[in-house]
Amino acid sequence: MEQQNYTVSIIGASGYSGAELTGLLVKHPAITLESIYAHTQAGKHFSELYPAIACNRVFESYSGQADSDIYFLALPHGEALRLVPGLLSAGKKVVDLSGDFRLRSVDEHLKFYGGAKAPEAVLQYGMPELYRDAIAGSSAISNPGCYATSIILGLAPLFTGAAGMVPVESVNVTAVSGISGAGRSSRTELSFSEMSGNMRAYKVGMHQHTPEIVQALGTSATDPSFRFVFTPMIAPYVRGIYSVLNVQLAAPVPKDSIGSLYGDFYADAPFVRLREGITEVRHVAHTNYCDISIAWQGDRSLVIVTAIDNLVKGAAGQAVQNMNLMLGIDETTGLL
Repeated sequence: MEQQNYTVSIIGASGYSGAELTGLLVKHPAITLESIYAHTQAGKHFSELYPAIACNRVFESYSGQADSDIYFLALPHGEALRLVPGLLSAGKKVVDLSGDFRLRSVDEHLKFYGGAKAPEAVLQYGMPELYRDAIAGSSAISNPGCYATSIILGLAPLFTGAAGMVPVESVNVTAVSGISGAGRSSRTELSFSEMSGNMRAYKVGMHQHTPEIVQALGTSATDPSFRFVFTPMIAPYVRGIYSVLNVQLAAPVPKDSIGSLYGDFYADAPFVRLREGITEVRHVAHTNYCDISIAWQGDRSLVIVTAIDNLVKGAAGQAVQNMNLMLGIDETTGLL
C-alpha cells in the first residue's frame, strides 16, 4: 500500500531547534515541508542563515494560516499559548517544542516559567519511551525539554519499570549542556570570548525543567516524594547534554536486578542504547539516540550517566519521532 504524504509547516524555523527540524523534515519520506515561518527573518532564504541544510524555502511571517496537515512550533516560551488553540480548532496536528503545555500544575507553571498566564489544558507529553500508545492516539503533543529528556530517560526504569521494586531516596543531578541549548541568541555571556575555556552553572534550584522531570517520575516539585537536586551547567561546545545522576536508594537492591530492569524497560525503544562503558557526548552528536551507562557504587548507591544531542533527541528529532507515532508510521522514519 502506498504511504500517504502529509503537508507540514514549522512556526519558528529560524532558531537552532527549528533549523534542525527543517533539516530532518526536508528529507522525511512521508511528508512535504510546505512553509517555514520566522517573523524576524521573513523574506530571507533559509540558506542565508543555514547554508549547510538543503532547504529551498523562504521564511514567511505567520499570521494565522492553517493550510498544512501538521504544525511544529519551535517558539520562545509563551508564544505557543496563543497559537495552539487556533490550530487545534482548525483540526490540525500539532507538536509544540516549548514548555508552554508540559506541566499539569498551574502554580508550578507560573513559578518556573514566569508570566501571568498558564495553559488551560495540558497536551499529551511526548516521550515515546514512556507514552508511546498515548502519543499514537493524540493530535497534539508537548515535546519534552532537552535536560528533561536526558534525566527522565536515565531515571524512568527506577520509578516506572517495576512498581515498588526500587525505592529511591534521593537523586542529585549535574547536567552539562552545549551553548546551542540557550538558543540562537546574541547575549554577551554566550559569546565565544566569554565561554571559551569556561564553564558555569545557572538557574540552580529554579530551572524550568525541574517540575517537568519530577512530574514524569510520578511526583511534583511542590511536594516531592524523594529529594531531587538539579544543577544545570553550560560548557563551550555546541551540541549535546551530558547528565550525571547520583541515585541514593532507600534499601539495598542487587546489582543484576538494576541491569535487568533497564534492559527490559528499553527493550523496544529504538533510540535508547545501554552502554557497557561510560558514554560520551560525541557518541550521540547529530543523532536521535540517548545513551545510558550505569555505574554501581554499592548496594544502595549508583551513578547513571546519560548523553543526548540537545537539538535532536532533546528537541527536533524527538518531535519527528512523535509525529511518526501520531501518523501511525515507524517511529524511526527519517531519523536513522
